[in-house]
Amino acid sequence: MYLLGVDVGSSSVKASLVSIDNGKCVSSAFFPKSEAKISAPKPGWAEQDPQSWWDYLKQSVSAVMAESGAKPADVKAIGISYQMHGLVCVDKEQNVLRPSIIWCDSRAVGIGQEAFENIGEERCLGHLLNSPGNFTASKLKWVKDNEPQIFDKIHKVMLPGDYIGMKMTGVIRTTVSGLSEGMMWDFADRKVAKMLLDHYEIPEYLIADICPTFGEQGRLLASAAKELGLQEGTPVTYRAGDQPNNALSLNVFNPGEIASTAGTSGVVYGVNGTVNYDPQSRVNTFAHVNHTDEDTRLGILLCVNGTGILNSWLKRNILPEVSYAEINNIAAQAPIGSEGLSILPFGNGAERMLQNKEVGCQFQGINFNLHNRSHIARAVQEGIVFSFQYGIEIMQQMGMEVNKIHAGNANMFLSPLFRTTLASISGATIELYDTDGSVGAAKGAGIGAGIYKDNNEAFASLEKVSVIEPDAKNKEQYEAAYALWRECLEKNI
Repeated sequence: MYLLGVDVGSSSVKASLVSIDNGKCVSSAFFPKSEAKISAPKPGWAEQDPQSWWDYLKQSVSAVMAESGAKPADVKAIGISYQMHGLVCVDKEQNVLRPSIIWCDSRAVGIGQEAFENIGEERCLGHLLNSPGNFTASKLKWVKDNEPQIFDKIHKVMLPGDYIGMKMTGVIRTTVSGLSEGMMWDFADRKVAKMLLDHYEIPEYLIADICPTFGEQGRLLASAAKELGLQEGTPVTYRAGDQPNNALSLNVFNPGEIASTAGTSGVVYGVNGTVNYDPQSRVNTFAHVNHTDEDTRLGILLCVNGTGILNSWLKRNILPEVSYAEINNIAAQAPIGSEGLSILPFGNGAERMLQNKEVGCQFQGINFNLHNRSHIARAVQEGIVFSFQYGIEIMQQMGMEVNKIHAGNANMFLSPLFRTTLASISGATIELYDTDGSVGAAKGAGIGAGIYKDNNEAFASLEKVSVIEPDAKNKEQYEAAYALWRECLEKNI
């Protein structure tokens, strides 16, 4: 018997099949094999066609079922992980009305800032735990203001994972965690954030019905089951945004525990047991997967938009014939600090931790007589790490300790240089685990279906791959390189 987890990212859609008996992943697949298309009709915009997510999902599920030899009836529950903060609008027939405005689109920055100022900063932070910012509610307000003919046709608005859930079950639902990531949940009043919706003149009936993060959220329609090659009636029992789900995948549920990922964007995500927020709203606070009114579990999320996307830009444009593993080796040829070359990795839209400023990616200190491709490759990885550290310091100002970081053995964490630099500059021990978001979503489905009694049983088989300690011998060199990088950043913000 198996659990199916799907992870709807902006680069690809992945599916994993996990054995209920031993908790091991028996098959994984992702599509497309090259990065999924992101359209940018105007500077700062980023859109994707939701139908493409469904098409890639069908390919991924078909591949894992074929490889594993599992029968449709063997899949007992489905879990969904998804890219956060996106906006999907559908009409009464569940037809998509426009491309999804995804997480890295920055068109609504000004809208969120206006709401923050006019509603009142203290009121917003006290109720939403964040500035309205460039999140889903503000993106919906942009549609209302700029595409009224589309807005008038909207029946419901959803996050990307809610859209996949709708395609599977025919039911439009969301979660408290999902609403909180879109700035549509009021933590003080414990209900949909009418305060912000009223300010934006958005009717509350556009918001999907709320279902639990863990528990039955619907069952596969006959039509969806046929498209996916699964059994009609299979329950969908879990959904969460990619960063709360990444934390779940690493068995991070309790206060003081930290999870990190470094894919297209980079994230440090810590669980807090008390209601708190950054007064400047540079990091975000959302309901974690196990948050309840009675048991506070909030995820403090530091997100850096320009992370793996900078490394992939480097590969495409500077080292096109070189694998990522070879890039890591090339980067290691340059000394710590890249001999004075600093790269700001902020070329993927407005950065929340920089108070929604678009600093852009910048190379500073390059010397034509000194620097070569190894320095550039190392400065890329160091710049990403240093952006993490800049945000970690904000989290520490909120009283959060960062002594141990859990991460999946994937993406930028595959680079020895990247993970050693992060451990050394943060002072934290890094533990790498053999898991990913789609496997975590499958385990989440098992919890939601009652197959596992709790998270500890679900993640008993989680395998620790390696432990990375700070490089104390070279601490001063890392600190000097970070100080130079930070000086470059502060000149530009």
